[in-house]
Amino acid sequence: MDITVQGLNRATLSRQLLLRRQSLSVLDGVRQVVALQAQHPASPYLALWNRLAGFTPKELDDAFARRSVVKATLMRITLHAVHAEDYDVFRAAMQPTLYASRLGQRFAAAGLTPADAAELVPEVLAFADRPRTAAEMRAWVEQRLDAERRDGAWWGLRAYAPLHHAPGDAPWSFGVRPSFVASGSGPVPAGREGDPEALRSLVVRYLAGFGPASVADVAQFAMVRRAPVRAALGSLGDAVEQLSGPDGVTLFDLPGAARPPEDTPAPPRLLGMWDSVLLAHADRSRVIPPAYRTMVIRNNGDVLPTLLVDGRVAGVWRPVDGGVEASAFHALTPADWAGLAAEARSLTALLAGREASVYSRYGHWWAKLPASEVRLLPVPEPR
Repeated sequence: MDITVQGLNRATLSRQLLLRRQSLSVLDGVRQVVALQAQHPASPYLALWNRLAGFTPKELDDAFARRSVVKATLMRITLHAVHAEDYDVFRAAMQPTLYASRLGQRFAAAGLTPADAAELVPEVLAFADRPRTAAEMRAWVEQRLDAERRDGAWWGLRAYAPLHHAPGDAPWSFGVRPSFVASGSGPVPAGREGDPEALRSLVVRYLAGFGPASVADVAQFAMVRRAPVRAALGSLGDAVEQLSGPDGVTLFDLPGAARPPEDTPAPPRLLGMWDSVLLAHADRSRVIPPAYRTMVIRNNGDVLPTLLVDGRVAGVWRPVDGGVEASAFHALTPADWAGLAAEARSLTALLAGREASVYSRYGHWWAKLPASEVRLLPVPEPR
């Protein structure tokens, strides 16, 4: 069976709840979309606002406070919010990547070895049996190690050890200065070998949330080497099926997974920074037109808040006095602008209760964007 770029777009948008807001709980919504990028504290909230009918920020506040949704370093060694029951499996699937990246050169440059990490991690977790600030964690490391080995130790341990970010009272549950708490579940990680069963589980969950996808796509999402991903897909047997994608690329999917017709309408959306749908594939052309990729994904890794029109990135947005400033990279129809204005009205109301100037520290990027059509949304009512 063949599938086109347009078919991939609609399949992924459907699974990411971006074709129609769904009446799901926060927990069910988070589980459906697999993981929410959480580098910026506001982004998981905006992700769920875009996807769930009737979403209120307090629902996610409560889930973070109960630790039924947790924030931690996971896929691509970046911060994600995931269902608490998924954390251990996702963490186990990531073990080889976290071991190599966080117990690697910088850790070794501090005079530390993986054997040191094996000794330190249980002690770190014991110390973090209740929320500890980054300063407290760093001070603990400094007391535990001699001066020559301190530099790089906490840098490696804070991502390698199974630690969650501890929620607090900031506008979006987490502030820019994190606190940490032990995950409190699962085995203490050890060694560089991955858990094949955990990786198979992650692959299946990824396909359910982002498929159809290639081996390269899965590897990109998790930052796991392609060989283990290929082996995981091969071991799943009839639990996955193969499709022929654009340019003949072999894609994998779950039998019976949603693949809406190519002409299914895709309503406009205002995606937050680092929205997962923009980053979950090696080939991002299913959502980001290639000409726009470097505009919205900056060289330092910042991913700007984007306009999604007809299922694809069409520009960027930022809050300003009076509403949302929308900058379109190409001409939009009156219906497109009307749809974006309705979204801006809802988003402005959501932000007003939390942080009206969200993402303001990233405003310097707008001076580097090409000329575009800029509108203030929603259009102020005439007096």
